[in-house]
Parts: sequence; structure tokens; C-alpha cells
Amino acid sequence: MDKKLLELWYLRDKKSVHTIADELRCSDGKVNYWLEKHSIRKRSISDAIYIKNNPKGDPFSFQTPRSNNDWFLSGLGLGLYWGEGTKKNLRTVRLGNTDPYLVRAFLIFLRRIYGINGSKLRFALQIFTDMDQKKEEKFWREFLNVDAKQFYKTINTRSGSIGTYRTKSEHGVLTVYFGNKKLRDLLITEIEKMKKLR
Repeated sequence: MDKKLLELWYLRDKKSVHTIADELRCSDGKVNYWLEKHSIRKRSISDAIYIKNNPKGDPFSFQTPRSNNDWFLSGLGLGLYWGEGTKKNLRTVRLGNTDPYLVRAFLIFLRRIYGINGSKLRFALQIFTDMDQKKEEKFWREFLNVDAKQFYKTINTRSGSIGTYRTKSEHGVLTVYFGNKKLRDLLITEIEKMKKLR
């Protein structure tokens, strides 16, 4: 198999081994053989899954800050993710908080600095059993200007079971989700850089 053709299909066009084999009417094994023969490094399974789930490329694009406000927003967003985000999840950018303004600031950061389409975000609300579920769901939808279809099923926690935390949670806890491993890793990398500041 021609090396340039394989590089074009596999590296540039991100076609899978199976797709290339179908187009050439040969086995997957033969394509793998020639990839190795031409020293074309194979993608990892996680990279292959990422490309399959994002066939049009990354669902985000870093927007270089151009104004003081954008630089401030960039630092603020990273700080919020560092302090309030869930870093243990390796495939999702996730942040939860009770403060509506904090959550909204993080959404603005994702949209303006990383060009994320707001419709791709998902939300999970956790409230207490003595709270009006429909009222709180409506509050968050209107405050953040997002669609009801973007919300997972609301979780109800028994009132009084979290002690004084109950008084700090006027509208419940809202968690923001953006399922993208690459963006999660980029944010973690930026946070690691911040840890080296002196």
C-alpha cells in the first residue's frame, strides 16, 4: 500500500483502519500490516473512540483572549474549575455549585474562551425534598437561559440530612457537564501550569 495514501487517509482524514480496509476491499489486518511497515503510528483506543464520537473534529476551539475582560474571564474560569470542578472524571468537564452567578460565569468562560456551543452542555440539579422541584428547575433554566432538554433527572435529597449545608443551598446544587476528554485534559494542563507559579 502506498505510504502517502495511508498517511492521507489515516492521519489527515482520520479514517479508521476498518474504513480504509472497506474502501480498498481488503482485510483490517492488511491495513495494519502496511501501517506498521510504513512506520505510521497507530492511534490509541481512546483516541480512536474520541474521533468516532467527534467525526467533525473537536466540539470546541480555543479563542485567544483579546481584551482585559477576556483575559480576566480566562483566569476566572480556570480558577473556578480548579476550585469547584470534578477533576477525577477523566472524560468530562464537570463543575457543581449552589451559586447561580458562579455557575453562569463558568458557562460564559466555556462559551467565550473555548467556543463551546451552549446546546452541547448538560445539567444535573440536586435539591432537598422540601423544595419546589418545578420552581427550582424553572429558576435554573431561566437564569442560565438553557433548554429543559439539557437537564438530567433532578435528584431529591432528604431535607436536613446535610446539616447546615441546607441553609446555603437556596436553589439546590447545579452541576454542569461537558463530555469531552480533550478539553478536560487541556484545562488540567493549564491548571498544572498555574501550580508552578511563584
